[in-house]
Amino acid sequence: MPLSEHEQRLFDQIERSLAEDPKFASAVRASDPRFHARRRLLVAAFVIVLGLALVVFGTVSQNTPLGVAGFVVMLGSAAFAMQSRRRGQAPDLKSVGGTATRRTRQGGGRKGGLIDRLEDRWRQRPEGHR
Repeated sequence: MPLSEHEQRLFDQIERSLAEDPKFASAVRASDPRFHARRRLLVAAFVIVLGLALVVFGTVSQNTPLGVAGFVVMLGSAAFAMQSRRRGQAPDLKSVGGTATRRTRQGGGRKGGLIDRLEDRWRQRPEGHR
């Protein structure tokens, strides 16, 4: 159900006042999963580089277990980075300073998951079946 003009104005006013509060903004940012996902991506990238260095060092020093360990570290860190990236792109409310609307899928790209398709079907069902 869409908001009336009065409700929308009140909502915008509340949003602006909350966005201007630095203490509230930092609290929201600290609980924002995208903020943590970004940090985990940076850590994963650093660990991938460390794993690559282990692979190179293991190859140069002809120490096979060290090279294999470096490869495993790289592989694990890449999996961690992919998981963090997925979490960071999860559809949720935008952070303070943006608008409080849900992000929508872009048309023509990847299709949504099973839950998204089921929700779309539920919204598009005929009125008589409610």
